[in-house]
Amino acid sequence: MTLLYALDLLGTAAFAASGALAGIRRNMDIFGVLVLGLVTATGGGTVRDLLLGDTPPFIFKDETYLYLSLAVSLAVFLFHRRLDRMLHPLTYFDAVGLGTFVVIGTGKGLEFNLGFVGSVMMGVMTATAGGMVRDLLSARVPMVLQKEVYASACLIGGALLYLLHRHTSLPHAWSLLLSAGTVIVLRLLAVRYNWSLPRAAGSDPTP
Repeated sequence: MTLLYALDLLGTAAFAASGALAGIRRNMDIFGVLVLGLVTATGGGTVRDLLLGDTPPFIFKDETYLYLSLAVSLAVFLFHRRLDRMLHPLTYFDAVGLGTFVVIGTGKGLEFNLGFVGSVMMGVMTATAGGMVRDLLSARVPMVLQKEVYASACLIGGALLYLLHRHTSLPHAWSLLLSAGTVIVLRLLAVRYNWSLPRAAGSDPTP
C-alpha cells in the first residue's frame, strides 16, 4: 500500500464519520446516516474525476472506498454515544479529511499535468465538495461558504504541495505529509482561536 493510497483511505474514513455524525445530529434514520456518510466521503473525489474526464470515477474503479464509507458510517451510527464523549469529534474528523483530500486532489491534478491553478482547484474541490453536499442535505449553510478558515486552508495546502513538488527536491511522501499536516493544523487552530476571513462591512453577523 502506497502512502497516497493510505492517506486516501484515511480521508475517506474521516469524512464518512463526519457525514454520519452530521446525520445523527439531524436525527436521521440509519439510511439517511449512511447516505450522508457516503456522499461526504466520496462526493468531492467523484466531482473531481468527472471534471478531469477520468471515468468511471474512482469509487467504481476501486469499490473499497464505497465499502469503507458505508462501514465507517454504520459504526458511527452504532457507537456514536462513545464518540460524543470526545471534544468536538466532528471538527477533528472534518480537519483530518480536509487535509488528506487536499493532497489527494492536488496530487491528481499534478498527475494530469495541470498548472498551478488547476491542480490547486482539484485539491479544493476534492476536499470541500463532499462536505458541501453533507451540509446541504442536513439543512446547514455549507461550511465552505461561511466566514471560517476552511477553503482558504485548502488553498494554502494545495499551493504548498504544488510548490514543493515542482520546485524542491523534497521526497514526495514528505511533501504530502507536510501539506496535509498544514491544512489540518490551520483548520484546528482556526476553530480553536476563532480565526475567520473578513466579512463585508455592515453585514449581518447572525448565521
